Amino acid sequence: MIGLSHYLVLSSLLFGLGLYGVLTRRNAVAILMGIELMLNAANVNFVAFTRFVDPTFVRGHVAALIVITLAACEAVVGLALVINAYRHLETVNVDQVDLMKG
Repeated sequence: MIGLSHYLVLSSLLFGLGLYGVLTRRNAVAILMGIELMLNAANVNFVAFTRFVDPTFVRGHVAALIVITLAACEAVVGLALVINAYRHLETVNVDQVDLMKG
């Protein structure tokens, strides 16, 4: 039987992969994918704790839906910024994007 610890291990692996992707990648799209992995790890935690702690409440499911909505908004804004930077600079490498410097 799959217990809470299995879900927590899966969530920690997803979060670790996402954090590794954010910290080691220079491509802006890869960084956004790492952030999405970390948000999905949080969703797994929300749903798993709701299932095993108190299955009658749906607070974890509601929190997961809110996180999914915020992740979609983050993806839209992030990809818009990446596309705009690519149009002006012809690169998505975050080391070469220095538009905000004075």
